[in-house]
Amino acid sequence: MHIIKSRFPDVEIRDLTITQRVFEGLGDDPDRVILIDGPSGREMTVGQFVGGIKSLAGGLNQRGLGQGACVALMAPNLPEYCVVFHGVAWAGGTITTINPTYTAHEVHHQLINADASILITIAPFLDTAREAIKNTDVSEIFVIGDAPGAASLTALMGAPQGDQTPVDLDTHVLALPYSSGTTGLPKGVMLTHRSMVVNIDQTLQASEMNGAELTVAFLPFFHIYGMQVLINMHLAVGAGLVTMPRFDLEQYLALCEKYRTPRMWIVPPIAIALAKHPVVDNFDLSAVEQVNSGAAPLGGDVAALVGKRLGCVATQGYGMTELSPVSHLTPPALMRAGSSGLTTPNTECRIVSTQSGEDMARREVGELWVRGPQVMKGYLNNPEATAQTIDADGWLHTGDIGYFDEDGYLFITDRLKELIKYKGFQVAPAELEAELLTHPDIADVAVIGVADDEAGEVPMAFVVPAANAELTLDAVQDYLEGRLSHYKQVRRMEIVSEIPKSASGKILRRVLRDGLAD
Repeated sequence: MHIIKSRFPDVEIRDLTITQRVFEGLGDDPDRVILIDGPSGREMTVGQFVGGIKSLAGGLNQRGLGQGACVALMAPNLPEYCVVFHGVAWAGGTITTINPTYTAHEVHHQLINADASILITIAPFLDTAREAIKNTDVSEIFVIGDAPGAASLTALMGAPQGDQTPVDLDTHVLALPYSSGTTGLPKGVMLTHRSMVVNIDQTLQASEMNGAELTVAFLPFFHIYGMQVLINMHLAVGAGLVTMPRFDLEQYLALCEKYRTPRMWIVPPIAIALAKHPVVDNFDLSAVEQVNSGAAPLGGDVAALVGKRLGCVATQGYGMTELSPVSHLTPPALMRAGSSGLTTPNTECRIVSTQSGEDMARREVGELWVRGPQVMKGYLNNPEATAQTIDADGWLHTGDIGYFDEDGYLFITDRLKELIKYKGFQVAPAELEAELLTHPDIADVAVIGVADDEAGEVPMAFVVPAANAELTLDAVQDYLEGRLSHYKQVRRMEIVSEIPKSASGKILRRVLRDGLAD
């Protein structure tokens, strides 16, 4: 067995909850501003942040909605999002974060699967929320801010709870984001206080962040990248966030200029914009020292263009929801073009042949396996999927193909898994296929990802029409519009007579890809 270990010293595995870890880094100045709503400039101080968390925890436990309960949160990036996340954690609950672009159909599925008790959202999403909670165990909807006919988040506040509700750090599920994993439909990823706290310390140990900096947070907080790297890691080191409810390139650049942000946390489509969009030249980004891209591989040439244009270091990291999420990162001083970075502390890796199951040598390509304290507890109510992802020895099989060079840098070259990465978001072909097959004029279908300069990949459907049916891409897109989120929409379509499948009935996606290349 050829195990690749971190070049960084191990971090201490400490007995802290996620909120205790964040509080540790906030300092002793209650008037220091740590959260700013980007569009309005509204500020939240350390004192307001901590007070809000403790009041929410007190209110939740007073109502029996804290310890052992699951709270669903469907909202854009706002300062209050951080308060809700940590209020639930301080109360000893579980928080399941929901993509605010989800349809009611998708929200309904997550609420049932997560066994959520209440749903917290914002006024513009109320119609979706009300439709989604039908026939679920959600007892009430609460709104950040005010909305006619809806209870405000302030109604959940109670007497401040001074101490953390006791939880088992290793087994209690703190966060329940949903991911498609290596294959299949979205599943609840069970992340514990232990896995998330240690991943903060692993990441910070190998980074160069300090408590004096702000960053503009457009990466969605419901996603593990925004949740951990932005909310938890930044606050835990004493840094602050300027939140953006939705991404707009000019507003993002203006906020980076205004707040003199030394670090940009981005995804590949934004890297392309930073490298090529003419509007970038209109802003003073001289304070930027590092641009870090994650969520999907970024070509080394694009990273080089970003670094050259902004006069900074452009780096990459690697992770997945199931890893809390970081297993590889690149300190600015150790950047290597095209690499996804170095292994984080306390982490072991293997590159394993997908054919023979044997360990591969340096620069030999295979599937990346990862083992460490940041690995998830498993998938909620899905022991079969958990066993397919984490083996008996604790190795998480990532489904990503790559290699390590002689110095321990990871290079991701391909994906064994079938997920499509559209602008950094995961699109599961199986989920899209399942919805398309409900269309009365579709007899069979297969979905693959095809390369796209702007989005990275877009979903393409190969459709077998029902007898005498005529299908167009517009008609298929209209059908999906109310059923799936916009980013899961089919962007290309080809009519075929049959879907290539193996003897066991598995779709042969490689045949479809090869056909496009002919």
